Amino acid sequence: MFALVVAESCSRLQIPTSITAVKAPKLPFHCYSEGMLLPAEIIRAKSDALPLSAQALTDFITGVADESVSDAQIAAFCMAVYCKGMSMQEQIDLTLAMRDSGTTLSWPGMNGPVLDKHSTGGVGDAVSLALAPLVAACGAFIPMISGRGLGHTGGTLDKLESIPGFNVKPDTDRFHEIVRTVGFGMTGQGKALAPADGRMYAVRDVTATVDSIPLIVTSILSKKLAEGLDGLVLDIKTGNGAFMRERNRARDLASALVQVSQRAGLPCKALITDMNQPLSRNVGNALEVLEVIEYLKGDYCDERFDQVVRGLSEEMLLLGGLAKNTKAAKKLLDKALGSGAAAEKFAQMVAMQGGPKDLLEHPMKYLPVAPVFRDFTAPANGCIEYIDTRALGMSIVRLGGGRIRLEDKIDHSVGFSHLCNVGDVVKQGQTLATIHAANEADCKAAEIELAAAIKVGRATDSLPSVYEKY
Repeated sequence: MFALVVAESCSRLQIPTSITAVKAPKLPFHCYSEGMLLPAEIIRAKSDALPLSAQALTDFITGVADESVSDAQIAAFCMAVYCKGMSMQEQIDLTLAMRDSGTTLSWPGMNGPVLDKHSTGGVGDAVSLALAPLVAACGAFIPMISGRGLGHTGGTLDKLESIPGFNVKPDTDRFHEIVRTVGFGMTGQGKALAPADGRMYAVRDVTATVDSIPLIVTSILSKKLAEGLDGLVLDIKTGNGAFMRERNRARDLASALVQVSQRAGLPCKALITDMNQPLSRNVGNALEVLEVIEYLKGDYCDERFDQVVRGLSEEMLLLGGLAKNTKAAKKLLDKALGSGAAAEKFAQMVAMQGGPKDLLEHPMKYLPVAPVFRDFTAPANGCIEYIDTRALGMSIVRLGGGRIRLEDKIDHSVGFSHLCNVGDVVKQGQTLATIHAANEADCKAAEIELAAAIKVGRATDSLPSVYEKY
């Protein structure tokens, strides 16, 4: 026999109008069968909008990790959360349960704060590649666990793999050595870190539940809490190229992430940044790596890219106690860039993870170059009124520079360079982008897609790169 305890609202009763009805509070749901998990009852409770206790969530996630919970039950649970939502306490409890479903990292004896940054994904977003060496040069340690691109967004690991020999999967001991020696390292998640999240995300991806804010929050933070961090900064993208297109949804996500992270014991800040156009002038794996190298060396600096890199970096330095205020943080960043210290950190990391030792001195010796490239020009005089950023991202995918499925192979050389920005005044025949393609057919297809994605029209103000801070 088993005891089933479910706190539910009372059934409707015929109560005289002279008597005030008091609604009983919904208490956390618990469901046990002699210590055994009852996933179906947990799913039913969430479907009925009942709050789940920490123990119920822990039991469910344990079943996800050890595969005693089926994919169908995961799908039902995710859909219930998608439809009914989760309280703040449930999100905290679910995050901690997912964190504890695998191994966690620790960093004893570090002589500086252990920090990280996470982006919700965008087009032309190579911020991590510039930010990590920059903040490391200021005294932080950054064990950056990154992902691959999927759909229209690019991935940090794909960008790094455009560097010959670069190992995105060093073993745990080697990764610790790299972080301690250089100040930062970059790796993939691996199966040991928050494994329950890996299963749940795979199911969410095929059941239209990816954009549930509680599930996004718990997915991101379970991995970051498992890293053993002292502070976390989040880059929440909004606009037509972001997963959170509407600003209000981006605000809701930023607020939830910061609150859950802080209440789970990890100090956190978030910036809401623009994705109504690609973040940098170059989009495509090798092209973005080249832009980062030029940025770190001081050879080239796109204003929008620089503003996002610095804005996130400043918050990291403040969270880590490396700067007392924003003015002090700006000075540290100026010194790290101006002295070449950030560029040297990047070079050290690349060499320690298997890449060439002279990449910064001779990037074009190593980075792949597409065999076909052609300028796409303005059809008329005017102003860049609108850019369909998602369409540009999907065009990169069709060129071969992205993937629809995780197992898809990508061409690191293709993409767009010298992209225009919203608000730019242009003349007929002026270059709006340079296409880098594998062949003539792909190049012609990209021209058609660029013509549909970039609108030349009336005068328009340029877009801010950072909207808000949380």
